[in-house]
Amino acid sequence: MHYLDQIGVEFIFGVPGGAIEPLYNALARSARSGGPRAVVARHECGAAYMADGYTRETGRLGVCCATTGPGATNLITGVASAYADKIPMLVITAQTALPYFGRGALQESSCTAVNTVGMFQHCTVYNTLVSHPDQLEGKLITAIMTAFQSPCGPAHISVPRDVLCAPWSGNNPISRLGTLLRTPNLVDPHAVEALCEQLTDAARVVILVGADCGDAIDAITRFAEVIGAEVVTTPQGKPWMDAYHPQYRGVFGFAGHASARRALLSEHTDLILAVGTDLDEFATSGWDRAALLNDKLIHVDETLTHFSRSPMARTHLYGRIKTVFEMLAQRAQQAQDLGRACVSIPAGDGAPPDAASTQLPEQERRNDSSRRCAPRHIELEDPAKYRHEGAPLKPQRLVCELTRLFPAETRFFADAGNSFVWTTHYLHTRQRGTYRVAMGFGAMAWAVGAAVGGALGCRGTPVVCITGDGSFLMSGQEITVAVQERLPVIYVVLNDRALGMVKHGQRLSGAEQTAIELPPVDFAAMGRAMGAAGYTITSLADLYDLDIEALCARPGPAILDVYIDGEEVPPMDMRVRTLNLQPGI
Repeated sequence: MHYLDQIGVEFIFGVPGGAIEPLYNALARSARSGGPRAVVARHECGAAYMADGYTRETGRLGVCCATTGPGATNLITGVASAYADKIPMLVITAQTALPYFGRGALQESSCTAVNTVGMFQHCTVYNTLVSHPDQLEGKLITAIMTAFQSPCGPAHISVPRDVLCAPWSGNNPISRLGTLLRTPNLVDPHAVEALCEQLTDAARVVILVGADCGDAIDAITRFAEVIGAEVVTTPQGKPWMDAYHPQYRGVFGFAGHASARRALLSEHTDLILAVGTDLDEFATSGWDRAALLNDKLIHVDETLTHFSRSPMARTHLYGRIKTVFEMLAQRAQQAQDLGRACVSIPAGDGAPPDAASTQLPEQERRNDSSRRCAPRHIELEDPAKYRHEGAPLKPQRLVCELTRLFPAETRFFADAGNSFVWTTHYLHTRQRGTYRVAMGFGAMAWAVGAAVGGALGCRGTPVVCITGDGSFLMSGQEITVAVQERLPVIYVVLNDRALGMVKHGQRLSGAEQTAIELPPVDFAAMGRAMGAAGYTITSLADLYDLDIEALCARPGPAILDVYIDGEEVPPMDMRVRTLNLQPGI
């Protein structure tokens, strides 16, 4: 508790049980003194999702815990999701007492039974069993520090009950652990200099912003502004970019925008700077060589292993992304001040349809964005659908309206499946860093729990969880945690009575239409039964009748059961959705 308190941890998300009870005893004492306290999830996987959402919102360490045996195994999917998205997390599981190892104790999960430490080996950045009380402090510190070391991720310590019950030896603990977690400004200035030379010779640059650009986005944006570069993002990098920035062209990759792809493919584009991305299937639109993975590519990253996916790049620059772009922006500004030629966008190429509107002063641009469903300079698929007024309610229109109706500071958590596709393409938030997705592992129902953790990390700020009916049926019970914690989380359930992405994937691939139907469920009534507010939405009129201000101020969650047109095909990029369906690919 001492170490977690000093690095700003407020909550430990979990489910209690026999072997982990000593930790909960310590949490009870900690809570009475104002330190970290327990938040009880309804399922251990939900606890991991909550810890994930809390980390994304606060930047502090998310912590989850579970008892031995099934408690630990229930955590694994949530931990694996955090691992895939490189989210720092401390995972604490219990074991039966050491003398009982190998004797068939209840819920035994030692190396001689159901080996949970072995299971976590494949989805954590650090994984250990604490087999003696004197090991605990050192292994705990190592776990915390490793979780924040690039590549970040979950660190797991498994502690037998008798070790948890042992008295502390009284050694002087490290009192400044937080200072050791700061990211050093490591970068090779000679490599930056070499990159500057390449940029000087380029007529036009496009910057691809990836998932790991969060703390560097101000420097990246400043650099793009100075040199006149266009900016596109990967689906995972979308949260970091201002959707209404005049140089932003949208998402490249799965569920992306034609304007982003066109920027990369333009014959005038000389260099593509891919920044902070692992170049996975979604980020590369199915490993698209024509648009991205070619000799125009320059890969900038602070995770060395990411470079294994860009052997075709002409340059790899390894170092802290924020520092690299601060240096680049400074050099570019100096060159501009001296009147040297800088990168610019050729007139008539890559300009948005009504580019004049993007030159509005900042305040006017913001006011304009609040009246619109989408930025003027991002090309949306089938614009008529997001302007559709009639019934049934189009998911395109619904998602666009959410950003218009809710306050600019609202946090949006999008679940796996069609929720992710619709929001990637049509959700354009008016504040940077207010959109959360977890598509590295693509776990259904992630957002249901993550929204609770996020809401605990930003109390007083509205949180909207956009989820499907299938995902909500999988983990909807976690809404009762939001009820208990009095959190204003608004769950928007896309109700189409089907596993939507599976349904459309089967149709697009010519597969059998099977195992996709869900029974009719009244999610509004379900929410009310669990202590939340519940509303049924079948039309735009129902949506407009909601008192959004009251929902955001309500001391508890609400469910919007939204009946959408389930026949609308999500804008899934064909290059991605067909690769996994073709034998031999």
